[in-house]
Amino acid sequence: MNGTLRFAGKLSLVIALLLLLLSYAMFQGGFVSWFLFFGALPIFLYHLGLLFYPIKNWRVTRSLSRHVTRAGDHVQVNLLIKRSIPFPLYYCICEEIFPDSLQKVDDSHERYRYLAQPGKLHIARKIKKIVFPGFRRVIELPYFIEQLPRGEHQLQAVRIRTGDVFGIITKEHIFHVEDQIAVFPNERPVQLGENMNSYEQGSVSSQSINLKNTNVATGIREYTPGDKFSWIDWKQTARKNTVITKEFEQEKSTDTVVVLDACYHQGINDLAFETGIELTMSLLGSIQKRTSQAGFLSIGGNTVYLPLHHDPAKKDWIKQHLTRIQPGGTIRTSVKLREEMMQITPGANIILVTTHLENEFQNAVRQIRQRNKKFIIIFIQASELISKHELNMIRQLRADGIVINVLTENELARKIIEVSIV
Repeated sequence: MNGTLRFAGKLSLVIALLLLLLSYAMFQGGFVSWFLFFGALPIFLYHLGLLFYPIKNWRVTRSLSRHVTRAGDHVQVNLLIKRSIPFPLYYCICEEIFPDSLQKVDDSHERYRYLAQPGKLHIARKIKKIVFPGFRRVIELPYFIEQLPRGEHQLQAVRIRTGDVFGIITKEHIFHVEDQIAVFPNERPVQLGENMNSYEQGSVSSQSINLKNTNVATGIREYTPGDKFSWIDWKQTARKNTVITKEFEQEKSTDTVVVLDACYHQGINDLAFETGIELTMSLLGSIQKRTSQAGFLSIGGNTVYLPLHHDPAKKDWIKQHLTRIQPGGTIRTSVKLREEMMQITPGANIILVTTHLENEFQNAVRQIRQRNKKFIIIFIQASELISKHELNMIRQLRADGIVINVLTENELARKIIEVSIV
């Protein structure tokens, strides 16, 4: 309705000006007045043509250099506009309408400096391009989306404006062009302070990270691709006239569960939460490289638990989950953590990544520790935002024998993040 009224108003204005000039020429007479009328007539006819010109019939497409990337990277976008009627246009303004998820930036190298001021990374992202098409049927507009934040971003619409030189006639239309960009979290090098592998017998942790114990041979078998050269039993090979390798006692990998605290709380530090997601992904990769069995658990609006047994499909699923996840839920972290830990097999090593230590957290940790071998906490927060209550709780947890790592902007700025598990 509003568009119809605007169209009627502009049409009335152009006709009124044309009739006004015509009446002036008729009543005034003479060469000059009629010269002005016929000289201005093409301009009025152009305005009438522009008024009835349907820009909504244009075809707008968007192509991306890549649909999957990592946080902090950029994507090149190319807008292609095709129109069937080459009506002359003086200017054309194309604007990408960005979703709320892209109204922030992620500088993977410098963002930790703003851990205490995460609001500085929120921006009003705008991309506007002006072009002077003239009679061109095809218009191509390239641009870049820089410093992409983690998440799945839906590019849905492009706004196009055009008009005449004097600004009497302006036309605008929003073209719905859908594209998706999946931005995975980055992985950082993580150095663990102790290895978490143990043998089937005994309770002493192994300080070596070999897939098999090469000191205790339990039998022999035929060679299979992938066996080490040092495993060959030369005596049995000569006797059987085929390559025979020693079979060693399988080293037991202690189950490790990495828990991500995605519960929403008032005053949550968005940048610390993003760092927690990045660190969770890095921990899972680091533990898997050490041949340990690792599980993943996220608590928040939706609880997701997925054990990992060297299954690439599950790793990809976790990566997609960490790409989409946002803080949510109304249940406190301590309550949610206590409930979910009861569903996990006792005896596992638990690594909790969190950005908030609440009042009941200490009691929940004590209960969980009774069922598991180790409970390691990684607390991520800006140094100046750690409250006195949280500092006291950290001291109490350490006095109880709980391993807690406090990662501030100083630790996160290093090339390798060190996490102690002893």
